[in-house]
Amino acid sequence: MNSSVTPLSVIVMGVSGCGKSSVGQALAGALGGSFADGDDFHTPQNIDNMANGIPLTDEDRLPWLSTINAFLRTADASDGANVVACSALKRSYRQILTESIPVFFVHLTGSFELIESRAKARENHFMPPELLKSQFDTLEALHTDEWAVTLDIDNSVDAIVEKAVEAVKAHELYLNSNHH
Repeated sequence: MNSSVTPLSVIVMGVSGCGKSSVGQALAGALGGSFADGDDFHTPQNIDNMANGIPLTDEDRLPWLSTINAFLRTADASDGANVVACSALKRSYRQILTESIPVFFVHLTGSFELIESRAKARENHFMPPELLKSQFDTLEALHTDEWAVTLDIDNSVDAIVEKAVEAVKAHELYLNSNHH
């Protein structure tokens, strides 16, 4: 990429168990970019709280969101998109994530029952399925001024990634034609 092209940052968002990591990894591969899991940016205290069934507060999330934003602002985008899996449940969280950088959100949605069944089937994850209700309660819909696509998870990962790639590429064309 030349220096006049805005590095592409993509956040795959949604509640716990919706498939952010699986879709994010496949999307990064399809875009020729890199993938980072937002869970890896949590403080040990946040992980302990969630593992013990304690929902995170906005105060708990602030340093985590700021760290992800700093990562995206400094990540090498020469290979393509930087894709991060991050719940990004509230508009205020997404505003922190997008500070000083354009970010495209791929919002994965599905029914509570479907996501709960997937969350219960996961092994070795610190987030207990019991916290899923608090995530659904916290989730705020994307606003029309946020760059995003919303995709239903009741499809294969390949089908979801195919739709996400189309949306990301359309967004990238828009960015590079309008923001020199």
